[in-house]
Amino acid sequence: MTFNDFNLRGAILRALEEKGYKNPTPIQQQAIPGILSGKDIVASAETGTGKTAAFCIPILEMLVRARTMAGIRALILTPTRELAIQVLDNLKLYGKHLPLKSTAIYGGVSMHQQTKDIRSGMDILVATPGRLLDLIDQRIVSLKNIEVLVLDEADRMLDMGFIHDVKKIIHGTPSSRQTVFLSATMPAEVQSLITSIAKDPMRIKVETTVTKPDINQTVYYVAREQKRALLKHLINEHAMENVMVFTRTKHGADRVAKDLNKSGIKAEALHGDKSQNARQRALSNFKGGTTRVLVATDIAARGIDIADLPYVINFEIPPSAETYTHRIGRTGRAGRTGSALAFCDQEERENLKNINRTQKLTEVKHPFNGKDVSKSVEHVVNRTTGNHRGAGATPQKKKPKRYRRR
Repeated sequence: MTFNDFNLRGAILRALEEKGYKNPTPIQQQAIPGILSGKDIVASAETGTGKTAAFCIPILEMLVRARTMAGIRALILTPTRELAIQVLDNLKLYGKHLPLKSTAIYGGVSMHQQTKDIRSGMDILVATPGRLLDLIDQRIVSLKNIEVLVLDEADRMLDMGFIHDVKKIIHGTPSSRQTVFLSATMPAEVQSLITSIAKDPMRIKVETTVTKPDINQTVYYVAREQKRALLKHLINEHAMENVMVFTRTKHGADRVAKDLNKSGIKAEALHGDKSQNARQRALSNFKGGTTRVLVATDIAARGIDIADLPYVINFEIPPSAETYTHRIGRTGRAGRTGSALAFCDQEERENLKNINRTQKLTEVKHPFNGKDVSKSVEHVVNRTTGNHRGAGATPQKKKPKRYRRR
């Protein structure tokens, strides 16, 4: 199947060709014709499956096919600023030869330019819930002409506490609108929301292989206090250039980035306490190659799209397999091979056990021991008891020597 099979107009096909897109992904094969038919859609797919294009392309096609009312005709809700920017970039990319205007609004920056853009006339609005409600309350944004509503990463929006904001926004749109839900998972709260507002939706579920063949997954067993030394060693040993490192906390991200910079490895932290301008600058520096390592928390990294990311490192093992899968899904995209490394200390063994139920990680038998890179400590795995002895393990006490009395 090719994009020509969807009967898209030439302007969109030309933009896709210029980007190098030839064959639609599985979710695009199902979602594009479904959305074009006017059906409500509920799609479940992981990151990296092409879901953004799966709804951006048909929305552009539908809006340019029928010029109905003036004003904002399509609204795309996202949980984070980064994802809003990514979606807008995709809309502009696929619609660059079309007479449609789109913009994104999100918190953390001044409303002035966003207000100016909206008042100049927009067809498509990408927004985070909080900023959108602010502009609705100020009567700058009107939802009365919305024809298509997209909830991108609906599960994450609810996880972040946006459920009441999302419901308020939905109720402000026409009941005749078309609704598209996209979610990596379908928890009860998302299902309840779908039931309350979707009309006989078409359900799409893209199955992914348990272990992605294009991602080499490796786990290093290492003591917590040796993780930063191991990180620096691996980056230098393998001459890593573009590396995304995940930490659990904002403080942890700052500490890891600071330690890398002290060692001469250019790194920047990305988390929710950073201003929007600082976050955009860090991401731009990373994409441009000025920064080798981007140290991020899960929330801040949500929605970040980097075309060619060879390495992802889990500095700490996440508590859920879903979070782990989302993290490593940022590498090994578009037919490229990627590497996902994970550092596991003694307290994270249970988290790793959960991940191992769905993923296949290669255990490193000779991890860096944090002291002398020329010598490695044998890592012994007792698969029966789950005990691991090696790098970072408590050294065995030597038996005292016995001396003969002379």
